[in-house]
Amino acid sequence: MKKNICAGTILLFAFISVQANVTLPALFADNMVLQRNAPIPVWGWADANEKVEVKFHNQVKTTRAGKSGKWMVKLDMENAGGPYDLLINGKNALQFKNVLVGEVWICSGQSNMEWTVGQSANAKAEIAAANYPMIRHIKIQHAIGSLPKTTVTTDGWKVCDSTTVGAFTGIGYFFARNLFHELNIPVGLINSSWGGTNIETWISREGFEGSEEFKEMIAGMPRIDLDSLSKGRVVAVQARIEALQGAKLGSLTPGLFMQPTFDDAKWPVLFQPQLWEQQSIGEMDGVVWLRKTITLPSLNFNKESVLELATIDDEDVTYVNGIRVGSKNQYNAPRKYTIPAGVLKPGKNVIAVRVVDNGGGGGIYGNEEEVRLVVDNNTIPLKGEWKFQVESILSRTSENSLPSLCYNAMIHPLIPYAFKGVLWYQGESNAGRSYQYRKAFPLLINDWRAKWNNAAMPFYFVQLATFKTIGKNSNEGSGWAELREAQTMALQLPNTGMVVTTDLGNPNDIHPTNKQDVGKRMAAIALNNLYSKPMICNGPTYTSMQVSGSQAVLTFENIGSGLSAYDKYGYVKGFEIAGKTWGQYPNAPP
Repeated sequence: MKKNICAGTILLFAFISVQANVTLPALFADNMVLQRNAPIPVWGWADANEKVEVKFHNQVKTTRAGKSGKWMVKLDMENAGGPYDLLINGKNALQFKNVLVGEVWICSGQSNMEWTVGQSANAKAEIAAANYPMIRHIKIQHAIGSLPKTTVTTDGWKVCDSTTVGAFTGIGYFFARNLFHELNIPVGLINSSWGGTNIETWISREGFEGSEEFKEMIAGMPRIDLDSLSKGRVVAVQARIEALQGAKLGSLTPGLFMQPTFDDAKWPVLFQPQLWEQQSIGEMDGVVWLRKTITLPSLNFNKESVLELATIDDEDVTYVNGIRVGSKNQYNAPRKYTIPAGVLKPGKNVIAVRVVDNGGGGGIYGNEEEVRLVVDNNTIPLKGEWKFQVESILSRTSENSLPSLCYNAMIHPLIPYAFKGVLWYQGESNAGRSYQYRKAFPLLINDWRAKWNNAAMPFYFVQLATFKTIGKNSNEGSGWAELREAQTMALQLPNTGMVVTTDLGNPNDIHPTNKQDVGKRMAAIALNNLYSKPMICNGPTYTSMQVSGSQAVLTFENIGSGLSAYDKYGYVKGFEIAGKTWGQYPNAPP
């Protein structure tokens, strides 16, 4: 009995000791960068009423934890410099080493912001030349939350050198490098980005509740834990999918779906290539079968053919007439599969693709011309309607399932860390709802500014690059062009800046690798607007049009030394003129 009492007492004291330890959010770590020329919030948790002392450089600040255990001090403004140690003393002591003071920027958005230096153009040389110990980077790991969280998951701040820079955000790094060359002060990058995310997941509940456009949407999101939320969401998604398909999930036999004799006449249809989130399936992660029946004439089927399916998000197993021809597990990898001789035949042939979407977008996406079958030097386009059937739904909530999920887990825990401004690259996932982006994007900007209580927070963003534009015109429409227009309209907000990248993109690649020039252009805006380094930081901007006889005269600002046409004859190409009746069309923007 005595032995048990002693053991219990020891465990109790150990528990109390753990509870008494002063802790800080994971954002505070060795090698971090604090914002210069601004009050520096430092915060964390301790026992209720516990005295906490914070020492930094020549400063000492003390406070006491509140009833909930939360405490915070604000260090006085510091000039750029370091390295220093940040010391926290309570019932325990914490020490953060090699801390710099300089310019801190939050880098956020989707895959083109998350795209690393190692994935960028000329990566090998860029990595080898990276020796910038005053540039630091912290990657916030992917996480979602139905309720705001207090800290993030991360492996800490990394000092820039050839062993670390490959994992840095490419745009953020090239931005920071340009700033450092001009200012010669430390630059810190907080990389909180996630490929495939839509804008709604990055906006807080309070931001939506204050919006006439979105407040009804957020009202339907309950304030419950993520597990409960996931279960409720799966039930709702399943009911929607079963109504769409006219059959219970699991009532059919997926093992037969690849067979050419299977009858898919009652299956609903999707357009491919296009992510299914933008179509009738809507927001859903899981397993979906796609089937396409084509009729082939008599060709030479005694040699290999080639099936191209652009890219597939995320995984696929692909069959032709019941024969497996290929499989890949990478959302941005081209699908190009060889069909063995003798598999195809004159008449009806069936292509079946089992797609696994683990999060974000789902389905075949990319250039329509890259969804095709090549048989005996004959090209058969496969774009258009495909039959589909949902096999199963993932029982978890994904980052795009509901609004605010990424904000709660990846942005809210950063508040009130001091920083200079935001670098944002996102919009590809909202291109199917481009017109709505006119309200959603300013909502995000104002929401973050309100959360940090900084109405003048600089917010610089990248306009979507060129993608899927070859041969397009206004008759077909372009969600990407409309979203670029929505991004341009956000410049009406103060302290915003936009990097134009239509000359840097690749119409066949949603992830253009030239991140160097994007970062350079972002840095030019910041240097010109914030750091007293006057320079050309914007391209030509349209301001007005006047019609004079048979001429339409366009006026631009920010033209530098003037505008010229690249055509060798001096002609301006690649534009259309909308007639007076344009506004009468029901889908025409004003």
